[in-house]
Amino acid sequence: MPRFPVDAPRDKVLKAFASLGFRLLREGAHLSLERENEDGTKTPLTVPNHRLIQGSTLRTILTQSGITREEFLTAYDAA
Repeated sequence: MPRFPVDAPRDKVLKAFASLGFRLLREGAHLSLERENEDGTKTPLTVPNHRLIQGSTLRTILTQSGITREEFLTAYDAA
């Protein structure tokens, strides 16, 4: 299994989330993203607008949004 990124570049993280179906809604101090699920519900996601995103922050974001570590790492490595 690939290692989880310690300090992940924001642009690569956003590409990974885009490949998981998230789209950017707003950009300010934080980035607001949203994914429309198959059952019609929406999954919101808030990411700090920093050049590098800490691994601990990224893990918390994944937990809150229900994305598995493996699912994210696959999308992150492809980005």
